[in-house]
Amino acid sequence: MKKELPIPTHFAAEHVGEVWKVPYQERAAEAEQWRRHHRFKVAARDKFRICLMLVDVQNTFCIPGYELFVSGKSGDGAVADNKRLCEFIYRNLGVITQICPTMDTHQAMQIFHSIFLINKKGEHPGPATLVSVSDIEKGVWRFNTELCEVLDLEKKYAQSFLKYYVNRLKESGRYELTIWPYHAMLGGIGHALVSAVEEAVFFHSMARLNQPDYQVKGNNPLTENYSVLSPEVLEDHQGNPIAYRNTSFVQRLLKFDAVIIAGQAKSHCVAFTIDDLLKSIRMSDPELARRVYLLEDCMSPVVIPGVIDYSAEADSAFERFANEGMNIVRSTQPISEWPNIKI
Repeated sequence: MKKELPIPTHFAAEHVGEVWKVPYQERAAEAEQWRRHHRFKVAARDKFRICLMLVDVQNTFCIPGYELFVSGKSGDGAVADNKRLCEFIYRNLGVITQICPTMDTHQAMQIFHSIFLINKKGEHPGPATLVSVSDIEKGVWRFNTELCEVLDLEKKYAQSFLKYYVNRLKESGRYELTIWPYHAMLGGIGHALVSAVEEAVFFHSMARLNQPDYQVKGNNPLTENYSVLSPEVLEDHQGNPIAYRNTSFVQRLLKFDAVIIAGQAKSHCVAFTIDDLLKSIRMSDPELARRVYLLEDCMSPVVIPGVIDYSAEADSAFERFANEGMNIVRSTQPISEWPNIKI
């Protein structure tokens, strides 16, 4: 059994909900001293290899006032989650082998942004609009043909694809096409990792001498990509591929002895990523589900007061994950006490 480490003095929990510049050079020097002082080995020497996957821990979802702040039921959901997450990383610095942050990555003209759709009056749907099959069939919303050139689409193809897309979501039991505020915009501040989490990831990288494995998702204009492992729709109405599963990342994940998952939002990108991982596990070896640990107190569901609350959907999904063998754990419990952990 390995003892948990203390929290470095540079970590300031009261600033987790803020955006600031990480002093990389200073933290790099401190991390090397931290490794020598606490006498833990570099990641390459780990016999029991642990991956920590951080799903979309970005400013756009985690900082109050940003585009899609995940408030959860409590109102400060993602901020409180990230305080616990940072402390978890620092306490377990000596046993986490690699950190894999996923990065939701968008540009303006994508199927889930207002500009993609238009009505007969020339209006675009507002944020949080749910676009149903009926809406498309009745012409409530249609593809904005002004985007044909920039997206290299023909008018007839684009409208037919849109109808197929919403039908495909319904048939597969996914959420209806949701119009989200412009968020996680490539090159913008909202796209970046939360400063406190970025600092913890960098500190881990320097202390354990292992590179974080960043995974970009969500930049395909014709499909949503809640899961880092697979887009919502993979082909068009003509049977042609428009996107691909991230099979190489799945294969890397399944080689770890333990995979810990945290991030935002529990009801959407986290749940869909876990679900896709579970599908791959079923096809490979169902027993591998026991290697997956869901850090439930480091994630919150999407809750928009007076509009929509996905808490029940998130809880239902996690109950299913547990029934399949995955472990629901909390960041405050020592990793050494988790089932099947050998450190």
